Amino acid sequence: MPVTPSTQPPPAVAPVTEAEVIAAFARREHAGRALAGDVERIARAAQAMAARFHLGGKLIVFGDGGADSDAAHVAVEFMHPVIVGKRALAAVALGNDATTTGRDGENGGGGGGAAEVFAHQVRHWADASDMALGISRDDRCPSVPRGLRTAGELGLLTIALTCGEARGDGHGDEVADHVLVAASDDPAVVKEVHVTAYHLLWELVHVFFDRLGPPARGASR
Repeated sequence: MPVTPSTQPPPAVAPVTEAEVIAAFARREHAGRALAGDVERIARAAQAMAARFHLGGKLIVFGDGGADSDAAHVAVEFMHPVIVGKRALAAVALGNDATTTGRDGENGGGGGGAAEVFAHQVRHWADASDMALGISRDDRCPSVPRGLRTAGELGLLTIALTCGEARGDGHGDEVADHVLVAASDDPAVVKEVHVTAYHLLWELVHVFFDRLGPPARGASR
């Protein structure tokens, strides 16, 4: 049945104060400055990724929880660049297909449970010439570091986007060749920093890729 619009005026809402706006910016300032301070890490990661793409490697992306949507976003950015003149670079996001992830949290890891879900897929989808980018927003889920470690054991270049002030508890430098940390425990801020980080990677990968000259036969076009 049709819904009749309410004739009641909306409730009065107090305006946002200047202090609240300043506080919202302040929550992001430290993490933003920390990311800017990681410029050399970001550049090294992008250069290494460009070299792999140039030789025909593909990017395999995965993320835990809400970061699953970030993984899909990254793959789309590389496969379908929105900037005219930028080439498509081969990328795939894990976790979007029930046949490979297993929606019951048990079968997706090839018998190892949900913690093995990305490692299981990497073993079956990846080639040694590829790259693995793992994204974790809460720094607690074991599936991302396990996926990255498996990728590293297979010879892939590995990149981690993680969070928190410390690089510990299995999410430190040892988990990947290149580790970029969102220096915050606020999930909203972590997501914003990760989005900025992988957009920077995308842009710089193209800068380095173009400097390498014509790609190897079989590389993305």
